[in-house]
Amino acid sequence: MLRLFERRTTPGPVAHIDVAHAGEVYRVALKRVATSQRFTLRVRAASRDVLLTMPERSSLRAAREFAERHAAWIGARLARLPRPVAFAVGAVTPLRGIDHTIVHRPGERGVVWTEAGPHGPIICVAGEKPFIARRVADFLKREARKDLEAAVARHSRRLGVAPRRIALRDTASRWGSCSSTGGLNFSWRLILAPSEILDYLAAHEVAHIVHMNHSPMFWKVTRRLFPDTERAEAWLRVNGADLHRFGAEAA
Repeated sequence: MLRLFERRTTPGPVAHIDVAHAGEVYRVALKRVATSQRFTLRVRAASRDVLLTMPERSSLRAAREFAERHAAWIGARLARLPRPVAFAVGAVTPLRGIDHTIVHRPGERGVVWTEAGPHGPIICVAGEKPFIARRVADFLKREARKDLEAAVARHSRRLGVAPRRIALRDTASRWGSCSSTGGLNFSWRLILAPSEILDYLAAHEVAHIVHMNHSPMFWKVTRRLFPDTERAEAWLRVNGADLHRFGAEAA
């Protein structure tokens, strides 16, 4: 993360700028923040993009100069991001934390299923090849919903609460959320993580039905539902962003 203090000037409407370096062009999204007093440049692993946060009235010229000075840094950080993995034949994707190889079974009935392969678990996909990515994504979302609904129901019974609904999203910054009316939202990508991580997020959001904050009382309830809260949080900090590289084009 890079920062620079800069004097406020007239704001501009531009939402992004393009920065060139060593034959590459990097698109940098601009975000004006009224309370910010400095430039902050970030490469976001989850969304695989670049964000320049800037004071609300900073000039576009100052933003461009700042980004251009750090173009090499942008390129180096982007290059270090793990390569995206498409849901394609032969690709390996985690399912409940266990690597599965995607195999095409065009002549068989069904849509998508799992089975044991000669070298480890496999995800089998029937039908025509152009639909493999979408079918794998849909299968993973169905599995995520099934596991999340079961986990939410189990934790809800312990607290004596009743969530209004469960929705799946593909968010880059939040694994789950709880609305003021008790609606729960989760990232479907939790199905890629080990099962205990999905279970922790279910406990976390159910606890929010009781405490709509992150107060000590909230964490007490969360740890009662899921004692290994700290370990799960640590796993997400280290490995969470990596889950976004799988099948992004089919999400």
